[in-house]
Amino acid sequence: MNKIKDTGLGAWLKEKAPKALEVFGDLLPDQGTLGILKNIIDVDPDISPEQKAEFQKLKHEQEMNAQNNVTKRWESDMGSDVKIAKIIRPATMITLMLFFMIVMVWDGVDETFMPKESYISLLEILMLTVFGAYFAGRTIEKTRK
Repeated sequence: MNKIKDTGLGAWLKEKAPKALEVFGDLLPDQGTLGILKNIIDVDPDISPEQKAEFQKLKHEQEMNAQNNVTKRWESDMGSDVKIAKIIRPATMITLMLFFMIVMVWDGVDETFMPKESYISLLEILMLTVFGAYFAGRTIEKTRK
């Protein structure tokens, strides 16, 4: 994935908001970085509403490009002759769900059982990521086409 400074968004920032480009230019344009950058652009009084709208358009294009890259990777995996490439995502999701259900039942049956908070937090993050990518990400992707 290109750094922000190497994208169309980076070219816009170079012209319209060079201070923001200095801070964010070498970062990868993941959701968090673009969100922080959007907040900075929104409150910058030197950037006109038209320029802010142009930024939103470029930000949207960047996000769509990232989604398209994910789609290409998933399509490549599904078209592969390697069996593990086809089953890794569903297997990961099923494993996480089974593990969650086992821990939930075990916690309900054994009063002394309590997993560490760090494991609970890790499981939560993993499940949100996997289920979000598998269901929400694919749904959003299909509705944007």
